[in-house]
Amino acid sequence: MAETIRQAYAAAVRRLREAGVASPQLDARLLLANAGGWSREAFMAQPDRALTPETAARFAAAVARRSVGEPVSRITGMREFYGREFLLNEHTLDPRPDTETLIEAALDFVARKAWHDAPLRLLDLGTGTGCILLTLLAELPNAYGIGVDISDDALTIAVANAHRLGLESRATFVTGDWLDGMAGTFDLILANPPYVASDEIAGLAPEVKDHDPRRALDGGADGLDSYRRIATKVASSLLPGGALILEIGAGQADAVRNLFCVADAGLDEPTIRHDLSGLPRAVLFAGSKASEQNVAA
Repeated sequence: MAETIRQAYAAAVRRLREAGVASPQLDARLLLANAGGWSREAFMAQPDRALTPETAARFAAAVARRSVGEPVSRITGMREFYGREFLLNEHTLDPRPDTETLIEAALDFVARKAWHDAPLRLLDLGTGTGCILLTLLAELPNAYGIGVDISDDALTIAVANAHRLGLESRATFVTGDWLDGMAGTFDLILANPPYVASDEIAGLAPEVKDHDPRRALDGGADGLDSYRRIATKVASSLLPGGALILEIGAGQADAVRNLFCVADAGLDEPTIRHDLSGLPRAVLFAGSKASEQNVAA
């Protein structure tokens, strides 16, 4: 006799709990919904319905992968970010709630400038899934932007996400290495650079070190290599009055601030933004000589 939804779910919760998964019930619900192609809640409306052999097989394979530490988002190929779902693959960083701090910082800055309806020019460096750029484009109806990434395989996912969200007419994705060769100037430049020191990657959680691309994690010997690259060229790319917003790792706020001061990037003293855990998570540098006239006409 085929397993029912209720039975399959209960068995999965037991297996995940025994494997030491921190949230076995939630993960089992997400994996079961994905296996059956249901919404996260709808599948529980008929708990005694029998699973089809195909759904049962997909669910069993997904539970097996989760039980050995693979993140749910990697198994389903989806991650929710700022209320929207984004595709991801092995070439992209897995978007995390901490990075939503950049979105909040950007939207607050735009609100202070009364720029919500302005045709802003955005640049997202190391775009990956495109979640930062596309979220801001969805929130700012007249903005348009460019997402840059060194990985063509990551850009394929970013383009797919733009189409899924109906933002393809306002988003362009290009292959590039930070600001090298980037033409034009922008009102907002954002990045979640690699910021883990090379010798600290081995100590990260298995869900991160074993499944996120190393290139998206490894910030060099001190974790600051990518910030140095950005600091040397941002002055020619950021419009006066605009903002550079960067995600940072634990304890990096002062070091990142000093890098941009030494580089004489033409930026004001940064504002530090904290994540939901209360940790410094983003730095916002405003361009000097702020002027509303620099907003795209």
